[in-house]
Amino acid sequence: MEVPGSSKKMIATQEEMVAAKVPIPYRDQCAHLLIPLNKCRQSEFYLPWKCEDERHSYEKCEYKLVMERMLLMQKIKAEEAKNKGRQQSGVAVPLITKPANA
Repeated sequence: MEVPGSSKKMIATQEEMVAAKVPIPYRDQCAHLLIPLNKCRQSEFYLPWKCEDERHSYEKCEYKLVMERMLLMQKIKAEEAKNKGRQQSGVAVPLITKPANA
């Protein structure tokens, strides 16, 4: 499944995410890493020093997605500023050559 605006593909299917009870806000391109992480957390009783490898890989994936979105937003803002500059430079502002009372 292709996600618009992202270079990463969805690996986990909708059925897998429903079966694993992944909350809707977490169903992104990193959900395939969240499923085994949650299974590990449940089996290890959520001990913070367990499942470190799974947590690290999931957080790294999320970080990459955030950075990708930030770069995309910077490109969009730069493009908008460029287009806005073109529009403003294309319109000539008339100069007042005489004072109002003259």
